[in-house]
Order: sequence, then C-alpha cells, then structure tokens
Amino acid sequence: MRNRLLDLINENPSIAGIKDDAGLRQVLKSNCRIVFILYGNVMTIQAIVQKIKEHGKMAFINVDLIEGFSTKDIVIEYLKQHTQADGILSSKASVIKAAKAQGLFTIHRFFVIDSFSYHNLAKQVDISQPDCIEVMPGCMPKVISWVVGSIHLPVIAGGLVCDQEDAEAALKAGAKAVSSTNPIVWALHVAPGGRLEPERKAPRDIKIPNFVVDTPRFP
Repeated sequence: MRNRLLDLINENPSIAGIKDDAGLRQVLKSNCRIVFILYGNVMTIQAIVQKIKEHGKMAFINVDLIEGFSTKDIVIEYLKQHTQADGILSSKASVIKAAKAQGLFTIHRFFVIDSFSYHNLAKQVDISQPDCIEVMPGCMPKVISWVVGSIHLPVIAGGLVCDQEDAEAALKAGAKAVSSTNPIVWALHVAPGGRLEPERKAPRDIKIPNFVVDTPRFP
C-alpha cells in the first residue's frame, strides 16, 4: 500500500496543508496530489474530505487538530467508517498504530526541537511503524539529514517551509517531500535535472498571498 503513496510523492514532492475553507478552495485548483487537512471538527470533516476526494487527491487528516475528537482508537474507527480519508497524521504513536490496524496510510509527525526529541525519534518509530514520518520544522536541512540517515523511512519536511529555497534545501537534505500551507510551495514541481520550479501556468483563481514570517523581537 505504501507504494501508492510513494509514487505520488515521487511525481510531485509538494504536499498541500490546508487550515481553513479558503485553503480548501485553493487546493482544489492546485496540482498537488496529496492534501494534509489541518482543521475541521467532527461535524465538518466528512464534507472536507469528500471535496478533496472528488478532485482526485489523497486526503490525510491530522487527527491531533480536529475539534471534538479525542486521541482514542475509536476516533480512527469513526474516520475509517464515515469519511473517505486515505490516511492520518498524528504525533502520537498509539494513534498511528490504531490507524494502521484500520488499513489507513499513516504519517507520524515529530517536532524536533532539541537533542532529546531527536534521540527519542527512533524509539517512537519502532513503536508506531508508520508509512512515513514528518519532521517539523522543515526548515532545518542539517537536522533533516540526520533523521534521513538514522530512520529508514520516507521523510517529509513540514512547518516553516516558506518558499522555493526552503523546499529545495529540505529535498537536498534527503526529504522525499515537503508540506506547506503556502500556495507558492504548492505550485512547485520537479523540472528536468531535479530542480524545483514554479508551474509555468498557475491554475486560475489561485491567489498567491505574501508569505511573511515574523521575526521575534526580544526586549
């Protein structure tokens, strides 16, 4: 089953993350084949997934961010029975294991914020046995290269992947794909020679926002 996911990643390493209905409308017009759903609740998630599936895309639900859901196994059973989701994302090993038991694709998310979280990563992967892992933030190519060298699973770089430069750096570090909520990154594709380039003809009606990362100010 993992081969289907990897085939789509190899075709287009840009994965769209959507955090509201405006993002949903935009991603339906994009060339992204895989969509990470980062919002919704127990009442709306079914319709969100349905719209994505109607446009021929794979839908992954971030279970940790859906309002009204707990992290119990019964949530995964509900999503399997009541949505057309292809898979789930979660930072919790028990949720990943439950999703695998239901036959869903699984992506285990890791926030690598210090040496402890980095060294604990392999242990968590051994427990969850996911199809892929997502390393956050995705703008740390050195850390991504460490993870790629130590974890023998496809790595997705996500979080603070703001532009083409960030995406290229992550892929050069060994990530198989990048995920972003920025439509500028969605529009990137692999050109001959392996370089990422923007699509020559952007889909109609997609508004590309100015994507600014605020620099923290310290007293």
